[in-house]
Amino acid sequence: MDYSNEPSGVFLLIDNKSFYATVECIMRGLDPLTTPLVVMSEAANTGGGLVMAASPMAKKLFHISNINRKRDIPNDERLIVVPPRMNLYIQKNLEVNHIFNQYCADEDLQPYSIDESILDITHSWRLFGNNILQVIRKIQSQVKDELGLVTTVGLGNNPLQAKIALDIYAKHNREFIGVITNQTVKNKIWTIPEITDVWGINTRTKANLARLGIHNMYELAHYNPFELKRRLGIMGTQLYATAWGIDRTNLQSTILHKDKSLGNSQVLPRDYSEKDEIETVIKEIGAQVASRLRAHNKQCCGVYLSIGYSLGVIDESGKTGFAHSLKLSTSTAETGTINRQLIFIFEKFWDGKTPVRNVAVSCTRLVERYGEQLNIFNSPRQDAISLEEAMDSIRKKYGKTAIMRANSLKKGGTFIERAGLVGGHNGGQSLE
Repeated sequence: MDYSNEPSGVFLLIDNKSFYATVECIMRGLDPLTTPLVVMSEAANTGGGLVMAASPMAKKLFHISNINRKRDIPNDERLIVVPPRMNLYIQKNLEVNHIFNQYCADEDLQPYSIDESILDITHSWRLFGNNILQVIRKIQSQVKDELGLVTTVGLGNNPLQAKIALDIYAKHNREFIGVITNQTVKNKIWTIPEITDVWGINTRTKANLARLGIHNMYELAHYNPFELKRRLGIMGTQLYATAWGIDRTNLQSTILHKDKSLGNSQVLPRDYSEKDEIETVIKEIGAQVASRLRAHNKQCCGVYLSIGYSLGVIDESGKTGFAHSLKLSTSTAETGTINRQLIFIFEKFWDGKTPVRNVAVSCTRLVERYGEQLNIFNSPRQDAISLEEAMDSIRKKYGKTAIMRANSLKKGGTFIERAGLVGGHNGGQSLE
């Protein structure tokens, strides 16, 4: 492989080690590397509790992972179990990225998740040290000294190499630094023993590759790329590029979406089988999405509803749920209009008895707000929109539950409970 024509820079993918658990240890004055601590979500839809994060010592002593449930956690006095505080974690994420921003320009820093960030320091690292590893250690030390957080760093000639270096090597290295370059792809990527350890390859992809006789990264890198594309489509091309450590991502480019949308979804706290209860939740989520539309100064020309049945349940047609969209005759940001179409979809496709556990709503085909389209068949809805905007202003100033629809007080309503959540979990108090 000739890498001379491939983009090549200096990219870091930095992860805050056991982020939630580490933050909780620091706030309690405890050492995050030696304290066994678990952050446990106790939201109703997690079935009694779900581990969101575990400190390194909790993982070592009790073999706890993020897939464990509350029932799997041992009753041991050494183990500290705490609820999540999402507002606090968001605050710490902003502080961490503020430090990262001191080492690169705004456009060269991309938060990848709440605990990971991508830095392109191609043009700036020489300002901070004589070699790249020295700069990485300086960043790690500054984050540790100022915030108490432990960071692991993947270094590569592109974001993909940095991500694989982080996941495979940095997290198991004494300095928490992993390195992959164009020159070390053969030694660092082709030798990875478990193919699903590589970012972008899950168990389903592994099975698809196995049917082609591909069981490791070396075999993937030496498979006919044209045959991969023929058998797996564009995914085959992407997998082949991964095996060779090739990534042509431009962090500074703006991604243009052909069909933008806004949406929200919810895992229900229990199985819902009553039509009225399910429709209450659909209307609540529809109202939430409509409010987001107005906040972004958008209108939608289409709606989308996805319903997921209870785990392991299928309907008479053998399906685990349904998802359908509907194009609107005119664009709108009015809650009532959006909800009527969502309920129409639901009543048309739900069989009336299969229990529901997941609801997702999206407004699609977005356009800029220009007012409600008038026609000769319906009365103007401007008063409704003005009322909606007044309600948005009240919620923004006094909180989400300052004004709400009476439907949310009915059995099955979840709006009040969700109002205090951040990312589906307890927001906590960020300034305690």
